[in-house]
Amino acid sequence: MEYYTWILAFHVMSFMSWMAMLFYQPRLYVYHQEHSDNQGFVEVVKIQEHKLYAYIGVPAMWATIISGTAMIALAPELFKTGMWLHIKLTAVLLLVAYHFSLGWFKKRLAEGKCTKSGKFFRAYNEVPTILMIIIVIMVVVKPV
Repeated sequence: MEYYTWILAFHVMSFMSWMAMLFYQPRLYVYHQEHSDNQGFVEVVKIQEHKLYAYIGVPAMWATIISGTAMIALAPELFKTGMWLHIKLTAVLLLVAYHFSLGWFKKRLAEGKCTKSGKFFRAYNEVPTILMIIIVIMVVVKPV
């Protein structure tokens, strides 16, 4: 257990980095769709979309998952402390699905095949906020 708090610190930092990508990636998609008539701008945004997803988002997601798994392996009794961990893990699974959906949209946008609007991506950008609220409440408050 001596390494648990170090793993926890790494987990929180990884989660923060991952959330930064999850918050900003859809915003790039808004810019991409709303400025599709400006090809030079779109090409720059495509580069930003790719680098943010591949170089920040993917490593941060895996670091979050690996460190979270390590914490559970070191303290499996957490599963006996109430439903909060189950709810948190369900929200994390939804975040992972959301993450991969962003990758799918990135590919569709790069191919010029995405039919979603900037308004769609503005609304879609709220999903990680809701899941983050659930995760933080479950971890800090443990209401169930």
